[in-house]
Amino acid sequence: MTTGSARDDIVSRYSRLARAAIAGDTITDCDGDAFEEGCFGAAAYAGDPAAPDAALRASLGCGNPVAVADISPGETVLDLGSGGGLDVLLSARRTGPDGIAYGLDASTDMLALARANAAQAGARNARFLHGRIEDIPLPGDHVDVVISNCVINLSADKPRVLAGAFRVLRPGGRLGVSDVIADDAAEQARRAAAERRAGCLAGTLTRREYHDLLTASGFTRIRITATRPAGEGLHSAIIQAVKPATPT
Repeated sequence: MTTGSARDDIVSRYSRLARAAIAGDTITDCDGDAFEEGCFGAAAYAGDPAAPDAALRASLGCGNPVAVADISPGETVLDLGSGGGLDVLLSARRTGPDGIAYGLDASTDMLALARANAAQAGARNARFLHGRIEDIPLPGDHVDVVISNCVINLSADKPRVLAGAFRVLRPGGRLGVSDVIADDAAEQARRAAAERRAGCLAGTLTRREYHDLLTASGFTRIRITATRPAGEGLHSAIIQAVKPATPT
């Protein structure tokens, strides 16, 4: 399990990236080859006219979870590890004025960046919360959709993250996550090197491990779709699941 010091190092790293984005830089948290191969960052939003430029420059994701989350007007959405706020702003647009899009992040610098981007975009239904994705500061059965973009791999307690997502979802709620996964047969040493190269500082889950953790948390209708290679047995992927409408 990642120590508090290692967790603080991750928060410090992303805080530095947030400050660079505030200064107007386009930022990345993995090396250039992995960034291109995995379609990380703004490339995943190509052709989306609703994506604000400032938030795009700060995008550190490995996909576009909003595109697969099937968000409807009036719904409540939670983005785990919301960074510069891009997915929150896109979700807020889809929920409309009768819905709410929450973003949760452990970095106060990222939250400042996200709030500035939300103000620039006029997203009055965007709300940003300070906290860890392992300890979601929302009550149970509170949101309709949980999304996340290349953040769950940064957690050393992934079972707690997924169990927390299940807790805050209303019955019938959906999970739509972009993340990096490892091939089930990936050789450990090469996989670890690829994880460092791709910025997955706490390691990745394999497809089977992700499926098993989602099942253990209570999710059903699980679908894990690899999208693009991210080097040496790693792939960007979309992970989708549903909280049953009635207890199982």
